Amino acid sequence: MSSQILTTENNKENVPENEEKKIPIFSVEILKIIKEAQQQHGLRHNDYQRYRGYCSRRIRRLRKVMHLQQGDRRHFRKKNITEANLTDERAVYIPLMLAERAWSYAMQLRVEANTEPRKKFHLVGRLRKAASYALQLQKLCESDIFDARTQLETQAYVAWCEGMLQFELQEWKPAIENLKKAQMIYEKLASALNEEDAIIYRNRYEELEPSLRFCAYNIGNETDVNQLLHLRNQAQGDLLVTLDTLMAQTRDSLSEVTWRNRTVPVKNARVRTFLLANRDFNILLDKCTSLAEKSDSLEQHLMDCKDAMLAIRDDIKTEQKMDGSSTSSLQYLHTYLSFIRLERTIQRNLLLIESALDNDGKQGTIGSKKLQDITRLYEILIQNILEEQQLPGLEDDAEFQENLNIKAKAYKAFRCYYIGQSLSTLHRWRDTMAMYERALLHASSAINEVDDDLKIRLSNLVNTIESSKYCAHAQSVLEQDNEEELDSLKNAKLQKLPLTKRLEEYYEDSSILSKDPNIIKIPPEMEEIPCKPLFFDVVLNDVRLPAFKKQQAVSDPANKEGISGFVKGLWGWGGKK
Repeated sequence: MSSQILTTENNKENVPENEEKKIPIFSVEILKIIKEAQQQHGLRHNDYQRYRGYCSRRIRRLRKVMHLQQGDRRHFRKKNITEANLTDERAVYIPLMLAERAWSYAMQLRVEANTEPRKKFHLVGRLRKAASYALQLQKLCESDIFDARTQLETQAYVAWCEGMLQFELQEWKPAIENLKKAQMIYEKLASALNEEDAIIYRNRYEELEPSLRFCAYNIGNETDVNQLLHLRNQAQGDLLVTLDTLMAQTRDSLSEVTWRNRTVPVKNARVRTFLLANRDFNILLDKCTSLAEKSDSLEQHLMDCKDAMLAIRDDIKTEQKMDGSSTSSLQYLHTYLSFIRLERTIQRNLLLIESALDNDGKQGTIGSKKLQDITRLYEILIQNILEEQQLPGLEDDAEFQENLNIKAKAYKAFRCYYIGQSLSTLHRWRDTMAMYERALLHASSAINEVDDDLKIRLSNLVNTIESSKYCAHAQSVLEQDNEEELDSLKNAKLQKLPLTKRLEEYYEDSSILSKDPNIIKIPPEMEEIPCKPLFFDVVLNDVRLPAFKKQQAVSDPANKEGISGFVKGLWGWGGKK
């Protein structure tokens, strides 16, 4: 579908009651819709009856989908399309298809009138009906919810329908006025749109040339023709002023976008919707009353930007599948959307920093944790700028790169300042002074090259750093005096202790090199120590030795010698000498 919905405001609750609330804007490319329908449903072969049948079927489908049926099979209840039905853009398709159906029936009757002259009266009636439905379409599109391009196309369509009716009635003067009006609108639309979309309007412009020449021929008086054609100096002056106003709005409808001296067409409806919303987003942001509302609006806008980038990626993939390569215009448009996303991310982070500073009051009362959060946000800002410098297609743009380098230096100045503030909470005064000096260096190199808003912030930062430097220097002097007093007391205490008692403390004691050094106290002081414990081996109480008697039986040697041994022992025989 070649129509789209452009939303210009997301949070309607934020708009004050005395201000007019913005509502969605419908954009309907009327000529493109009818040309595509005609080519697909019969008019390529001049089959007007087939096209008329298509128009009837589409009207029936539209009424059914939108619950605008005109009764049932038995009863008819007419339901006209009014402004109350304009909650859906498809409502204007119904009078458009009705006008097309009446026109196609008239063209069918024109062919049949060659053999049946009476059908010419029916032809005129159908053209009157087409003009009537076209006027109804124009009345609906005059509402504020339609953009300037739609209003221009409806005016051209009505002028064409009335011109064709008057041409058929041989009313040559009003016919040439209306046809010339339609031709002029189509010419201006072709000049305002990109080359691809302008082809349809140029073809329509050329289609009206024969009819205009025939009207001029029938009028006959060349003076009268010239008077009719110079509408700007005649009674149609107000119309042309309105036409010029609508054309200016149409040129702003973002059918193409120009960035960094390059113009690319915007064909995707989602991308065009986002770019229109982005153009008016700063106005919407100014209407927000609190930082939280601004942050929420930016978050939603970033989500819409991601959706638009996904749509461009899908288009790039589709073209790569079709012809194996993607156009540079789509790649450049993706780069432009990436740049918008990074810029809006920087804007959101600046709001978060502003919110943190407002919540904690003056900068001197900010806690160490909050200072770290602010420092991290500035680091993210610098990283976003580096990503902008690496966007494809902008590597050789010296002016663009230089502007981003200057902006990065400005944000580095803020980051160094808040790092110094964090170090001051840790009483690291030398590091604090070094970071302040670094911040002044970055600020002085960028303050004359940035825009007015950032220049004011850098000027305030320089003044703040000057005062913070004196405070840090005073605090360091005070802490140094306190440290000297503490050191003197500590040295007096250490001097009384022997060296063995203060090995962990560094102290230059000159008495150690003297004849009576204070190294160790002799005799040493008596200290209480625990008694030496006694250990008893009581393990054998629980050890069970194996029973060897059961394993080997012991025999008596006396039993082996018998009676002879007894006798020998009795008389002393056989004894060992």
